[in-house]
Amino acid sequence: MGQVFAVDELDVSRLLEQWRWLCGQPVTLIARNGFGDMFLRTNDRKILWLNVGGGTLTEIAESELGFEHSLAESAKRELWFAEQRLAAFEVRGLEPNDLQCIGFKTPVVFAESRSVPDNAHLADLYEQVSFLGDLHRQIADVPNGAKIRLRIGQPPSDD
Repeated sequence: MGQVFAVDELDVSRLLEQWRWLCGQPVTLIARNGFGDMFLRTNDRKILWLNVGGGTLTEIAESELGFEHSLAESAKRELWFAEQRLAAFEVRGLEPNDLQCIGFKTPVVFAESRSVPDNAHLADLYEQVSFLGDLHRQIADVPNGAKIRLRIGQPPSDD
């Protein structure tokens, strides 16, 4: 596998704070990729992939061992860890460390992101993951292609 990021020192509660609308169950962070996606183990040992760019949570393995076996397949590694894309960013000088990820000025969930020159940058992992969790919460029920109005800042209270 390409670059491996240390996850033991990361605060999974903080990383998932803006994702509780999608992932409310207790989980353990077992891996992450260079784009901030997280691989989470549930209490019943299943492995979930939180794709922060796409705003999806998907079960990808019945166990950590099954996940590790799947990583032997280059297609799975490319799907989950985007090794070739990450290597291309590294050539351009964008090499995230354990507290950073590749972020996008215009998030990739928006079609307009493809036309933004130099869209990628090094981002603080916590800030990027938090921002994307809030963004995806706001657009979760919006049909593709619809116009939206985002609110940046404090989430609305439930009072």
